[in-house]
Amino acid sequence: MLIPAWRARAGCGMTRERGRVGATLRCVVPTLTYPALMATVGREVVHTVVDGVTVEVRRSAKRRRTVSAYRQEGRLVVLVPARMSRAEEGEWVRTMVARVAASEQRRQRSDGDLEQRALELSREHLGGRAVPASVRWVSNQNSRWGSCTPAEGSIRLSDKLRGMPGWVVDYVLLHELAHLLQPGHGPDFWELLGGYPRLERARGYLQGVSAAAGLDLSDE
Repeated sequence: MLIPAWRARAGCGMTRERGRVGATLRCVVPTLTYPALMATVGREVVHTVVDGVTVEVRRSAKRRRTVSAYRQEGRLVVLVPARMSRAEEGEWVRTMVARVAASEQRRQRSDGDLEQRALELSREHLGGRAVPASVRWVSNQNSRWGSCTPAEGSIRLSDKLRGMPGWVVDYVLLHELAHLLQPGHGPDFWELLGGYPRLERARGYLQGVSAAAGLDLSDE
């Protein structure tokens, strides 16, 4: 999310540091009034979905003028000062969601990274039996997160996955790897995926993103 010009003029700055899980983004908060964007759900913690991203907002009395955000178990945690109004909170949440997404996109995997990760997942969960001939990002998949052609050994992942948590991308990769061994979605296919520890969480994450964004995307 872009920082509006009036916020930049107020002296907002941001530093990036390592923290908890992944990168932590931090901004200095000026004293301004913002339009209300969120409803109050709780006094100290607010849960919401912004642009398809599950967000947990935590208020801290110790935090004075900074806003930080980091990934934790598939959700984005945003830390804000307790004195901040709900309107300010809503504005900053949207700002940090966009900034984290932009940061993750800069670190996104290349086609080569995907192919290497596919081989690692095959060894970890499929005994190394699934060996793709190619793995690449594509931009023309509008109804599936991933697809494969078993006869060619090729795997394609939708570029809509870019910026999503690594364990979600791993699930889609593993799903398509399993198709190299089992073309359909019968019991034998799902048994191949049974050892992936975040199977149901990843499927739920993708379903949530699809529903929140109004997309008709499936992992089947």
